Amino acid sequence: MNFTIGFEKEDLATLHSYWDEIIAAQQWSEGKFTALFEERWSQYNRAGSVALSSWTGGALAALEYFDVKGRTVLCPSNTFMATPLSVIKAGGNVEFVDCNRSDLCMSLDDLEAKIDTHNPRAVWLVHIGGHIAFQADGIAELCRDRGIILLEDCAHAHGAAWNDRRPGSWGDAGVYSFYATKTISTGEGGMLVTKHPDLVEFARHYRNYGKPDHHVQGLNYRMNEFTAAIGCVQAQRLDEIVAWKNDYARTTLDPRYRARLTLPPGMVSGYYKYIVFEPIDKSTGKVYDQPCHKLLGRDGALPNTEWAAEHHWCVPLYYKG
Repeated sequence: MNFTIGFEKEDLATLHSYWDEIIAAQQWSEGKFTALFEERWSQYNRAGSVALSSWTGGALAALEYFDVKGRTVLCPSNTFMATPLSVIKAGGNVEFVDCNRSDLCMSLDDLEAKIDTHNPRAVWLVHIGGHIAFQADGIAELCRDRGIILLEDCAHAHGAAWNDRRPGSWGDAGVYSFYATKTISTGEGGMLVTKHPDLVEFARHYRNYGKPDHHVQGLNYRMNEFTAAIGCVQAQRLDEIVAWKNDYARTTLDPRYRARLTLPPGMVSGYYKYIVFEPIDKSTGKVYDQPCHKLLGRDGALPNTEWAAEHHWCVPLYYKG
C-alpha cells in the first residue's frame, strides 16, 4: 500500500467553502472554525476540548496546569521523544517505566514499582499504534488511589475505543496530534481533552499568551482558522476512516499475520500502525526503534522496552492507499 492522507476528494468543495468564508470574514485566527472543531471533537470524545497548534501545546498546558515543575513525572520509554521532552520543558523530572510485550504500552507492574520509588506528581500513559493501552483501567485506578495525576498521550489513538470509551477519558487529560501522518490530519495541530472545566479555560489562555489578563503565563499555541476548517471536515470522516481500516485489517491482514498484536474483546483500534512480532518484507519500520531512556543517556533496566525495539514491525495500512 502507498501512503495516503485520509482525506476524501468530495470534501474539497466543503473545505474550500469554509476557507472562502474565513477569507471573507477577515478573521484568520481565534474564530468560528476553531470553536466548531472543538465542538465536534468534544461531541466525539464526550470531553471538553481545546484546539492548539501542536500536541506540544496541549501537553505543556496540562503539565503546567497540574504544576509538575520540580516534581517527577513517570513516562514510558517506548514512546516518541515528545512525551518525555514535554516534562523536561515544563520543569519536571522524567523517570521511565517499562512496557508490556503484548501491547507495547506501559506496564502496570513496573509503574507501581516506580511510583513507590519516585513518588511522582503525574504519569504519562501513551496509547501506542492506534489501540488503547491494555492496562488502562488498572493504571487509572492505581493513580486515583495514590493521588497521582494521569495524563494520556493520544497522539496515535484517533477513533480508538474500548467498550465505547474514548482515549483521554481514563485520566485527567488527554492530548491528540493532527500531524500529517496521523489517522486524521490537519497537517499540524493538536487537541487537549479533559473532564476538568478549569483546565479547559487554562488551556485557552495558555495557547494565547495568557490573554487578556495574563494570569496564565502561556505562549503562542493557537490553531489558525484554515487549519481548524480542515479539522472540522476530518472530524466528521473519522468513523468512516477507522471503519475502513478495521475492515481491511480484519479481512486482508489478519489472515496473513498470525504473530500480530491482538486486541482484547471490546476494543477498536484506530490502526495508526498494524503491528506484528515477526520480520516482514516491505515493512514501514517500527513504531519506535530507539527507547527514549537510551536517547537521553539514562541507565536502568527496561527489558521489555528494549525487546520491543528489536522485535516488532509495522505492516503498511493506509486509508484507501
